[in-house]
Amino acid sequence: MTVPDCHLLIVDDDERIRALLGRFLRKNGYMVSMARDAAQARRLLAGLEFDLIVMDVMMPGEDGLALTRDLRRRIDTPILLLTAKGETEDRISGLESGADDYLPKPFEPRELLLRIAAILRRVPAVEVAQPKYLTLGALRYDTDKGELWSGDTPLRLTGTESALLRRLAASRGQPVSRADLIDDLGRGSPDEDNSERAIDVQITRLRRKIEPDPREPRFLQTVRGTGYMLVVD
Repeated sequence: MTVPDCHLLIVDDDERIRALLGRFLRKNGYMVSMARDAAQARRLLAGLEFDLIVMDVMMPGEDGLALTRDLRRRIDTPILLLTAKGETEDRISGLESGADDYLPKPFEPRELLLRIAAILRRVPAVEVAQPKYLTLGALRYDTDKGELWSGDTPLRLTGTESALLRRLAASRGQPVSRADLIDDLGRGSPDEDNSERAIDVQITRLRRKIEPDPREPRFLQTVRGTGYMLVVD
């Protein structure tokens, strides 16, 4: 199972393996960057944040074990080591270096996916602090109180509109499916089509309050085939 929006770093000196892993993991929904050696991996890690590192052990120069030991002194990013060595002592060395898991080559691509997903599920989710206010053109949304303001004037929101806006604000810049909105708002119904239509109606009403032109929504956008997304200034 793919964890959405996860960025993986592949570190392997074999160009063919890097390319194969990159294509396979992207096909399965991951964002992927690649490094040919420890030095390039360090440069990428200095400028980008990754959710997991998939690293070959047997690399020329600084090998995967040495790089893992060094990274563990500075970052907590999960590391999955790949190696042609599958003996018990080699696995222990990999785990002692600070790796989260160890996968001997050759391996089934499906197993790699399962190992990655298992590691990512164990990583505690990092809560991103909500800003106090979100700006929607001339409007201001108070994320703490769930209030919408135009200058010094509060704009009235119904309970459902307020819940919708709060949910979309929490995931601003990311699409939220209609099914998730139904579940989050507790408005599920045996008739899924009617529930989705009810969400669409509420979105239309909310747009009338926050959009300069509800027919050309700027802030509360429809994501075709998915649901809706709040875009703030």
